[in-house]
Amino acid sequence: MLILIFVISLIALIAIGIPIAFSLLITGIILAFVLGAYDTQMIAQTVIGGANSFPLMAIPFFILTGELMNAGGMSKRIIHFAMTVVGHIRGGLGYVAVIASVLFAGLTGSAVAEIAAIGSILIPMMVKSGYNRNRSTGLIAAGGIIGPIIPPSIPLIIMGVTANISISQLFLAGVVPGILMALGLVIAWWLLMRKEKPEVFERKSFKDMIIAFGHTIWALILPVIILVGLRFGVFTPTEAGVVAVAYALIVGMVIYRELKIKHLFEIMVNTAKTSSIVIFLVACSMVTAKMLTLGKLPMQILDLLEPLVDSPVLLLLMINLLVLIIGMAMDLIPIVLILVPVTMPLITAAGIHPVVFGLMFIFNACIGLLTPPVGAAMNVACGVGRINMLQFVKGIWPFLLVYVILLLAMIFFPQIILSPLGWLTGK
Repeated sequence: MLILIFVISLIALIAIGIPIAFSLLITGIILAFVLGAYDTQMIAQTVIGGANSFPLMAIPFFILTGELMNAGGMSKRIIHFAMTVVGHIRGGLGYVAVIASVLFAGLTGSAVAEIAAIGSILIPMMVKSGYNRNRSTGLIAAGGIIGPIIPPSIPLIIMGVTANISISQLFLAGVVPGILMALGLVIAWWLLMRKEKPEVFERKSFKDMIIAFGHTIWALILPVIILVGLRFGVFTPTEAGVVAVAYALIVGMVIYRELKIKHLFEIMVNTAKTSSIVIFLVACSMVTAKMLTLGKLPMQILDLLEPLVDSPVLLLLMINLLVLIIGMAMDLIPIVLILVPVTMPLITAAGIHPVVFGLMFIFNACIGLLTPPVGAAMNVACGVGRINMLQFVKGIWPFLLVYVILLLAMIFFPQIILSPLGWLTGK
């Protein structure tokens, strides 16, 4: 009964246009009334407690880092470097997009920011060079969701907070899957380009490549600092965010000299707006999570899926199928906040490694960012690429197929995640 009230209330509130955060809060209040546990002070304390989290402080710092890096001219330098390396190959601009996506992922951790930054530069160039607009937009959108997998990653921070999983381990575990995503896109693009003959650019000399690398090196150092610092315990993920902000300020203002003091106010305002939306969403979800726990919903779901607990692979397949379906109608962060608290008891009972589940869940939810009708990444890509949803679907499907295959590989071979994690953590 409780799960029916939860689902109907949440869907109804979202359907009438109430923002996700308030829908979660109101749903939590409805559940409190049903359970006879409504208390205004308790609701307020739960919301405040949900936002009062040290790990969540990493979110505004990494968002601010992305804003500073963009304003400091980081995007164009990354793209220029990739152009000098592979621009002369058939389909070279597609490879540029993938390389830029990987490098940019280590700076922002945001799919939407990555697609907007790279797409606004590369899509017009690709179309002018004879590439199919739909396919080019699809590739850049698919490359964009590498951002939430390779650290730093805002979704992985939220997953760590929600599921009580080590954020440092999630960050380190995302490196190899992120690289595999890029390799999958490269293979798919190579297959698609065999019959195409787009314009290729002049081969750059080795000297030009070294010069371009020299211009980009300061951007490339940041992800290395974060990974090395986390690996050797120099700082926590939150402290890494502070280090990243300081580094971005120095690079943008002192080295590249494109970041001016007059830009800082607008950057701070944009960071505050984005951060407040994400953190308020997390805080409101805590009310619903608390009511679901009081109503023993996780235990009910555990009883329902208990026959699958003895088969971890089948359990993961069912959960991932559920996430794929819901991802078509809901954004990434709400999926994490709603589904993770009720599925974690199952994962624990089945003996599945929490880092494997956490990374797999985020990867799956990221796929939802590319699917109609709600996908945030899809909507940004359509805007930047100037195409409609149907055209986007035609362009994105080969790359979605690659991601689904990789997701299945993670389910059946979790060592794809665990082995690299062991190498990086030394355990």
